[in-house]
Amino acid sequence: MAIHAQSSGIFCMFSIQTMLIISVSSPGTANLRFPQHYTMIHWAGRIEKELEKVLPQVTGVQQMKSIYNEKRSQFDVKRNSPKDLVERVARDIARLLNSKRKALERLAKEAEQIQTEYPWQDNIKESDIQYYDSKVDAEYVQYREVIFPLKPGSNFTEENLMANPQSISLEFVEDPNFKNKVNYSYTAVQIPTDIYKGSPTILNELNWTQALERVFIDNSREDPSLRWQAFGSATGVTRYYPATPWRTPYKIDLYDVRRRPWYIQGASSPKDMVIIVDVSGSVSGLTLKLMKTSVNEMLDTLSDDDYVNVVQFNEKADVVVSCFKTLVQANLRNKKIFKDKVMQMHAKGTTVYKSGFQFAFEQLLNDTTSAPRANCNKMIMMFTDGGEDRAEEVFEKYNWPNKTVRVFTFSVGQHNYDVAPLQWIACANKGYYFEIPSIGAIRINTQEYLDVLGRPMALAGNQAKQVQWTNVYQDALGLGLVITGTMPVFNLTADNDSKNQLILGVMGVDIALSEIQQLTPRYKLGANGYTFAIDPNGYVLLHPNLQPKIINFREPVTLDFLDAELADSNKEEIRRLMIDGKAGQRKVKTLVKAIDKRYIDEVLRTYIWTPVEGTDYSLGLVLPTYSEHHIRANLSDQILQVQYFESLLPHTFESEGRVLIAPREYCKDLELSSNNTEFLLNFIALMEKVTPDSKQCDNFLLHNLILDTGIIRQLVEKVWKTKDLNTYGFLAVFAATDGGITRIFPNKAAETWEEDPEPFNATYYQRSLDNRGYIFRAPYRSRESNTILQEQENDTIGILVSTAVEITVGSRTIRPAVVGVKLDLEAWTSKFKILASNQTDNTRQGSQMCTPTSGCEMDCDAHEDLLCYLIDDGGFLIMSNQINDWSKIGMFFSEVDSALMYALYNNSFYQRKLTFDYQSVCAPIHSSNTGAAPRGVFVPTIADFLNMAWWTSTAAWSLFQQMLYGFAYHSWFTTDEIEASDISESKEASCVRQQTQFYFGNVSSAYSIVQDCENCSRVIHAKRINNTNLLFVVAEKLPCSTCDVEKLFQEELEFIQEDPCLNMPQPRYRKGPSTCFDYNIAENTTDCGRGHSFRPSIRTLLLLQLLLLSLVAHPHILPFSL
Repeated sequence: MAIHAQSSGIFCMFSIQTMLIISVSSPGTANLRFPQHYTMIHWAGRIEKELEKVLPQVTGVQQMKSIYNEKRSQFDVKRNSPKDLVERVARDIARLLNSKRKALERLAKEAEQIQTEYPWQDNIKESDIQYYDSKVDAEYVQYREVIFPLKPGSNFTEENLMANPQSISLEFVEDPNFKNKVNYSYTAVQIPTDIYKGSPTILNELNWTQALERVFIDNSREDPSLRWQAFGSATGVTRYYPATPWRTPYKIDLYDVRRRPWYIQGASSPKDMVIIVDVSGSVSGLTLKLMKTSVNEMLDTLSDDDYVNVVQFNEKADVVVSCFKTLVQANLRNKKIFKDKVMQMHAKGTTVYKSGFQFAFEQLLNDTTSAPRANCNKMIMMFTDGGEDRAEEVFEKYNWPNKTVRVFTFSVGQHNYDVAPLQWIACANKGYYFEIPSIGAIRINTQEYLDVLGRPMALAGNQAKQVQWTNVYQDALGLGLVITGTMPVFNLTADNDSKNQLILGVMGVDIALSEIQQLTPRYKLGANGYTFAIDPNGYVLLHPNLQPKIINFREPVTLDFLDAELADSNKEEIRRLMIDGKAGQRKVKTLVKAIDKRYIDEVLRTYIWTPVEGTDYSLGLVLPTYSEHHIRANLSDQILQVQYFESLLPHTFESEGRVLIAPREYCKDLELSSNNTEFLLNFIALMEKVTPDSKQCDNFLLHNLILDTGIIRQLVEKVWKTKDLNTYGFLAVFAATDGGITRIFPNKAAETWEEDPEPFNATYYQRSLDNRGYIFRAPYRSRESNTILQEQENDTIGILVSTAVEITVGSRTIRPAVVGVKLDLEAWTSKFKILASNQTDNTRQGSQMCTPTSGCEMDCDAHEDLLCYLIDDGGFLIMSNQINDWSKIGMFFSEVDSALMYALYNNSFYQRKLTFDYQSVCAPIHSSNTGAAPRGVFVPTIADFLNMAWWTSTAAWSLFQQMLYGFAYHSWFTTDEIEASDISESKEASCVRQQTQFYFGNVSSAYSIVQDCENCSRVIHAKRINNTNLLFVVAEKLPCSTCDVEKLFQEELEFIQEDPCLNMPQPRYRKGPSTCFDYNIAENTTDCGRGHSFRPSIRTLLLLQLLLLSLVAHPHILPFSL
C-alpha cells in the first residue's frame, strides 16, 4: 500500500506539472504554447545526432585509432607498475639525500676541527684579512637614507657605501645549475646590515671560516651535483660556496642567516613557547610600539615544528586571540593571526607579574588537553617595561626545583627602573635577560635566545649531530624552490676545563626541487598522473600544484597536501598513513580541479605511497586507470625517422598545419625557449647535428615525439585535407599527443591558438582524458570584462571541442592522444537554432505559421520569447538563441540569467564546491610607508609637563638622546620622506583566494521544472546532451522583473575573514621531530644576561629638562642652524 500511495503522489504531481506546462502561453499570443517535454527531448536528440555525425567525421578520431593499429609494429605498450615506480623513485630520492648527508657530515667535522685549532686574536684588524664581500658586487642599491637621511648637496654615492677595501675582486661565469653567475675558486661572505664588520668577533669569524673554502671545493669535486654549500655562524656571518654576488634588488638587505628557517631548525630542537606581554598603563607610546614589534619579530623565529601562544597581562592575564585557548602550531596562518591581534593591544591597568606567569605555566604544564604540542623546550618569553615584582611564589609552585620551563625576560624601552628583578627571574629559571632600548635592538635580541636553547644540544655532542631536512622555501640566491639539509656545528674548545656549550653555527647544503623532480617518471604517467611527496607536517615538497606565485624569502613555502588537492576523507587517511611512515595503496573516487580553475571533474585515481628511507619524507604516486600503460616508440629504422621528422619542418606548415612541440628537455644541449617557434627551430637545428639515439638525448622522449609526428601527419593526409572546414562550420581542427606534438590545421588557425604547447599542462587535454565524449569549452569571459575573447583574423568566436583517442591493444587500454575542432560560433548558433525547432536544414521556410484556431508550439529559431541555451558542465554559456547573448558566450551562466542558473542548481543539475588557493596573489593594501615629520622628536603633552613622574621617566631621557643625536648629525628638525625599513618583497602580496566551482550533479535524464518567484512562475526543460559535457535548457522568459533567489558566483575572490575565530579549522595531524635536546645536567646557566641600572638624581634630571625646554623654545642659541 505504501508503494501504491507513493506512486499515486508522483502521478498527481506529474499531472499538475504537465497541466501547468500545457496551459502556459506567452503574453499577447493566445495560441502560442510553450513546447512540451517530449518536444524538447526531440530537439536534444537532433543536436546529439548532428554532433555524433559531424565531429567524428571531421576530427578523424576513428581514423586515428586505425592509424595506431597500422603502426603497431613501431611501438610497444609498457605497463606502469605503480608499486614498482614509487619504490624505485623513493630509493633514488633516498640515494640523492644520502649523498648530501655525507657532504654535510664532512663539512661539520672539518669546521669543528678548524675552529678548535684556530688561535683567537684579540688585536685582529680589518686589514689583516681579505675575503669576497658578496655585497660589494650586489645588484642592489642600499638606501642609506632610511637610516641616516642625507642633506641636499651631499656627495655620498653608492660606491662610497659599498666600498670594502678588504673585499677581493672576482670574475664570474654563468652556471645554469645555480641559475646564477658563480666563481668556483672562492667562497662569498654575507654579513647582516646591522652588524659591524670590524668588530674582533666578526673578524675572527671571517678568519677561521676562510679555511672552509678548501672543504667546500673538495666536496664539490667529489659530488659535482652539489648546489649551494653554506655555513651560517651564530655571530650572523654567512659563508657560502661557490661565490656569487648577493641578491637584494633595490631594497635594504634585511637578510640575517640566524632568522632563516634552515638555521633555526638546525640550531635548536622544537619549542613550546608562551609569550607574555605587559600591557599595564605604564607601557604606552613608543614602549608599547617597541613591544608589539618585538613580539612579532619573536614569532618570526618560530617554525612549523614549534607551538606558541601569546598572552597579554596587567592585573589579569588572557590570550590575545580569543579562540587560541591552548598553544597552537606556529604556522604561517596562526602567526599572521597573532601579529594582527598583537598590533591591536592597548595599555591600561597595573602590572602584576604573577598573573602573567601563572597563566603561562598553566598553558605549558597542562597535560590534560589533547591539543598537540612539540613537547620540547618549554619556555616563557616576558616583555615588560620593568617592575619590582619577582613572582617567586609562582616559580616555587610551577617550576622549581626541576626548572623544566625556561624563562626569558625582555626589558623594553628606555627607562630608569631597576632591572635586577628581571635579571633574577631569568637567571633563576635557566633563561636569559635581554634589553631592547630601541628599534635597532629588536632583531638581534629576539633571536639570541636560540644560543641558550642550543646548550643542551652542544653538550649532547655526536648524539645531536643529526641531519635534518627543512620545509620547502625560496632560495635567497635565485635557485628557486629548495630544501636544505642542516647539521649543527659545535664549539669543541675547552671552557675552563669543562665542555663548551656553544653552537658555532649551522652547516647547510641545498637541494633544488627540480633535482628531485628529475628522478620522477613525469612523461610515462600521462597528463593526469603525477608523483608527490610530503613531510611530517603534511606539507608537500613535490606536487604539480606546488606553484607559489610570490617570492618571499622570509617564510617557508608551506602547502598542505589537503590544500594542494581537493580534500576528502580518503585523502585525509592517506596523508595520515604517509606521515606515519607506512606504505599503502588505495583506489579512490575523488574530485580534481582543472588547471584553469573553472571546472571540477569526478575521477577514479589510484594512490600508492611509501616512505623515503633515511628521512621523514614520504613519496606518493597518483595514476588514472587509463595511464596504467604507456607507449614506448620503437623506431629503429632511421629512414622512417627522417620521414616522420620532415613534417616538423616549417615549410610543411602551409599544407599540413602548424606544429607545436612541448618544451621538454629532449637533449642536454637543447636550448629551451618560452617562444615555441624559437624552441622548434632550436630543436630542428640540434637534430641536424645529433640522432634520436644519441646518448646526450632522452631516447624515450625523442622517439615518442617523432612517432607521434608521423601518426598525426597520416591523419592530416587521410582526413583533414579531405574536408572543407567551412562547410561544417569549423575554424580549425587539431590533435595533440602524449609524445608532446600539437598540430593545428589549417596553418592560419594557429595564429590565434592560445592553448599551452605542453599538452600535459593544457586544460582541454587533461579534461578530455578524464571524461568520455566531446568536451566543449568557450573562451572565458568574466563579468568585469567588456569584450569577448575574439579570433584576431575574422572576429569570430571559436568554441573548442575535444575528445580523447582511446585504443585497445590486447587487454590493455590507453588514451595516447586528443583530437578536436574549433567551432565557428556564428555558424553553429544558426545550426543550433534550426536543430532546436521544427525545421531542418533542407526545409527552412521561416517561422511556423500559427493561426487563432490552429495553435502551435514556440521553438528556438522563430521565437525570441523562448530561451534556448547550451551550457557546459562548469556552468558556462556555450550557445544561445538570444541575439543579446552573443557577447556573453563564455560567461558563467548566473551572469546571463541568475534565476535560471539557481533553478538548475537547486534541482541538482549542478553541484558546487568551494575551493581555496593558498598560493594566490592579491593587490597590496595601500597604506603609507612614508612620513613627513621632524624625525625622531618626542613632543611632550601638557599632561606630561604636569606629571612629575614624566620628568624622571623614559620620555625625558629619550628626548635627551634625541637632542644629542641632533647635535651630532645637524638634522634635529629636518623633515624627510623616510621609506619603511621593512620593504615588501613584491608589489603584490600573497593571499588566500576562494572560488566556487560547479559540476554536473546526479541528474542524467531529462526533467521539467517549474520555477516559482514571488509574483510569477515559469517552466524550464533541461536535458543532458549525450556523449558531451553540455546541458540543453529551454525556458520561458521570466514574466516578472525580479526573482528573489540566491545569485550564484563562480569567480575567484580574495578570502577575507574579519574574525579568524569563526570557522576555525581543526588542527591537522602531524608529527614533530622524534628527538629533543632541551635538558643536560652539565649545562652551565650562570651566563644569563647582564643589565644596566642607572639612577640619576632628581636634581640632575630637573636641570637637564630645563636645559632641553630652553633649547626647544630658543633654537637660535645653538651653534648651528636648525
